[in-house]
Amino acid sequence: MVREEALDAHRKDLGDRNERANAPNSVVMALTSVSYDRPVARELTRAPHAEQVGLYSRADDPEATPPAEFTSPQGAFLVVTGPGGTAMACGGWRPAAQVTAEINRMYVTPAARGRGLGRQILAALEGDARRHGMTQVILETGAANTAALAPYTSRTPDFTTKIRQAVVSQSRYRIEG
Repeated sequence: MVREEALDAHRKDLGDRNERANAPNSVVMALTSVSYDRPVARELTRAPHAEQVGLYSRADDPEATPPAEFTSPQGAFLVVTGPGGTAMACGGWRPAAQVTAEINRMYVTPAARGRGLGRQILAALEGDARRHGMTQVILETGAANTAALAPYTSRTPDFTTKIRQAVVSQSRYRIEG
């Protein structure tokens, strides 16, 4: 009897999920690997560049990065698109050392924030880097960039301790894991 109740509860949960997924307000998203020089990638990397210039009065120009740095098998660039191909988020990884991947160009549009897209991209990038032989991942971000830090603070319970150990300077963090 207990097993039947558990199965019924599981079926109800699945039914509830299907109803939410098929609801008119549901958003279907796709995570795909794209060339770094594609227009969607360029569009998504220009936005954080503008935000960083606003925060720090300077920022690396994303268009100065050669697309080959994010090309498989030595890297990847991922984009999340929503309905109608709307660009919502992006991120890439490239080698920083022989077995170390650098996560770079992570960005979630303001309208798409709060949906866990940053964590999803981060997990996908880490997995892809691991499949390509990387055993360590690093990321550098500005200390004032709270949006960039959000995926890490929500994934890592002892993030505050790690971030204290990872401070490179008073204005930048280097996160290793």
